Amino acid sequence: MRALRGLAFVALGIVGASMAQAQTFPSRSVTIVSPYQAGGTSDIISRLLAQKLGDLWKQSVIVENRPGANGSVGVLAVARGPADGHTLLAVASSALTLNPLLYRSLGYDVSRDLAPVTRTGSVPNVVVVHPSVPAKTIGELVALTKAKPGSLNYASQGNGSNGHLNGEMFRQLTGADMVHVPYKGSAPAVADLISGHVQVMFDNLPSVLEQIRAGQLRALAVTTAQRAETLPDVPTMAEAGVAGFETSAWFAVLVAKGTPEPLRADLEKAIVQALGDAELRGKLAQVGITALGDGSAAMVQRIDGETRVWREVIQRAKISIE
Repeated sequence: MRALRGLAFVALGIVGASMAQAQTFPSRSVTIVSPYQAGGTSDIISRLLAQKLGDLWKQSVIVENRPGANGSVGVLAVARGPADGHTLLAVASSALTLNPLLYRSLGYDVSRDLAPVTRTGSVPNVVVVHPSVPAKTIGELVALTKAKPGSLNYASQGNGSNGHLNGEMFRQLTGADMVHVPYKGSAPAVADLISGHVQVMFDNLPSVLEQIRAGQLRALAVTTAQRAETLPDVPTMAEAGVAGFETSAWFAVLVAKGTPEPLRADLEKAIVQALGDAELRGKLAQVGITALGDGSAAMVQRIDGETRVWREVIQRAKISIE
């Protein structure tokens, strides 16, 4: 009987501690790790979300940029950190769908090391060129690369990045002949594109929207099924004559595997609530980001579907990264 009472007290203690943790969360400042350079789409979403969550939790929420290896450095920092919900990972879809297919020694496994919370936003990719490029349409761009093979360079955020793979898909579908030039993030790539050191880029729309509006870059097409509201005159790839080219970049929040499920579920509820805020959605829309907040189950399904698509592209191109 005494043994049973002892077990009962232990069980009640565990439940009580769990409830106390849920009731006091967050008990200190929360860090959102954005594993990319400041200024990119992930960083924009992270900072707006941090502000809204800080208001909701009455606690400090800070964004920490930890770039490197297409997001892997920041992902590993969260995956190997404490599973107490006070460190969140705000990551682009490429870290979940592309990196596992590209890196031989990635260092993390998405399903083993991370727990999904929710997708946060989605953006079209857009094909942009320097104004000196004579092509005004996708068809003209393809024709130009075929007439002068290797004469145009296309920039990306890095080897194996979303921009790199979009360029590779474009090459496979059209036969365009361009040279890939990887950078360490979107910001330096866009800077060189504006300067004319490279001529073409496949980038997230928010990263180049202001440059398009200012005439520093020319947009030829967006990669989504529908035109972007912020660029209503720019055709989709399908409208531009490239069938089967439909991609987007999306962003998500995850936590370290082992985070207690009630806490992970509470985080999902809070972040979905924040993403439903009209003010936040409006600020994201102004820069071409569609707020999502569709939960962890939808994220898992999206990861599975996109992994199948990109595996085919990567295998055809025989791309791998050490």
